Amino acid sequence: MTQVVRQTTRDLRRHNRAALLSSLYLRGPVSRLELVAESGLSAATVTNVVSELIADGVVAEAGSVESDGGRPRTLLAVRPDFGHVVGVDVGETHVEVGLFDCALGTLGTVRHPLVGTRLDPDEVAGLVRTGIAEVLEGGEPDAVFGVGIGVPGAVRDGGIVHAPTLGWRGVAFADLIHPHIEALFPSGPSPEPRPGGEPPWTPRKMPVHLDNRARTLGQVETWRGAGRGAERAIVALLGVGVGAAVATAGRSHPDITTSEWGHTVVKAAGAACRCGSHGCLEAYVGTEAVVRHYADRVGKQPVIGDESDIELARIVEEAQGDGPAADVLAETAEYLGIGIANLINLLSPDRVVLSGSAGAIMGPAILPAVRDAVSRHALDYLAGRTEVVLGRLGPEAVALGAATLPIAQLLATGGRSG
Repeated sequence: MTQVVRQTTRDLRRHNRAALLSSLYLRGPVSRLELVAESGLSAATVTNVVSELIADGVVAEAGSVESDGGRPRTLLAVRPDFGHVVGVDVGETHVEVGLFDCALGTLGTVRHPLVGTRLDPDEVAGLVRTGIAEVLEGGEPDAVFGVGIGVPGAVRDGGIVHAPTLGWRGVAFADLIHPHIEALFPSGPSPEPRPGGEPPWTPRKMPVHLDNRARTLGQVETWRGAGRGAERAIVALLGVGVGAAVATAGRSHPDITTSEWGHTVVKAAGAACRCGSHGCLEAYVGTEAVVRHYADRVGKQPVIGDESDIELARIVEEAQGDGPAADVLAETAEYLGIGIANLINLLSPDRVVLSGSAGAIMGPAILPAVRDAVSRHALDYLAGRTEVVLGRLGPEAVALGAATLPIAQLLATGGRSG
């Protein structure tokens, strides 16, 4: 028996509001006329929904542009001061926390190193709370409407994290986070005095969203960075770990999936990888892998952990001349080009974005060699329509990506943050 799903007027209004707000956020500033053309909705519907969004303080007029022979068209944009979001990057070597406005403008960031490779989830949750408390100092906690957290692993069943690189299997990380952070967000006076000098207010239930950090990076690069406007973009997360997000253009926003690209084999019986295999791409282009290869060539102990980014930057500087550093970066570029060529041959993207901390550090130095390797290893007719570019969002890109999670929820609800 066929089930008939009836859509109420309220459902339709909510859908229209979410669709138009998403277009405004991802494409804005845009005019009402552009919203009509893109959405397929009537001019009257667009006018009514936009009026609601302006009345609710979500959207504001943002200047005007000349039209073809008519009156100037008023542009609309989501208000940056509508609210704030927190983005948390839980990496293999650090926890970085950022406070961002509604347009993803940076208001403040803090970074705490992680020590060791088998990290206690409770301790990491504590660092997340500490970082959030620090970025909120002197700010407006009541303006925050959501927290997004990117983790180096798969997230299942409402916050269960499987992150082999951290030694986590089935960790209920969301449950560890909530008690740590909800006390940071007051909602109003406590109904009765608190014992022991506790704050005289009740904690506000704060939505916390978890996802794979490669996916969140892919989302922000396609929203605000170098992947914007591509039909199919692959965003490469280059850090201690290596991953990739595939973003395919959709009607309202890109559809994003992730892959364990860093654990595809690029050399049989090659270098040992953290995953237990050999010859993985990550074992040649990850931050610590590059640092180890350099240390092996010069006969010294490798710099690992949170200091590895600093050492990678030093290697890039040294590579401007001949010698071991230049040789290591040339090898890194070759393997990275092979890995990208494999993605091009499999998925036929029109753009590949090199992002993440290692992408920001060594990308400018190796990009020409990477493009050359891609041209030699990918099929000509596919490589010819794919551009390989650098990410544009800087060192805080992954934390910024995590901040897109509560923003995405805001868009899906049509600007209803409560």
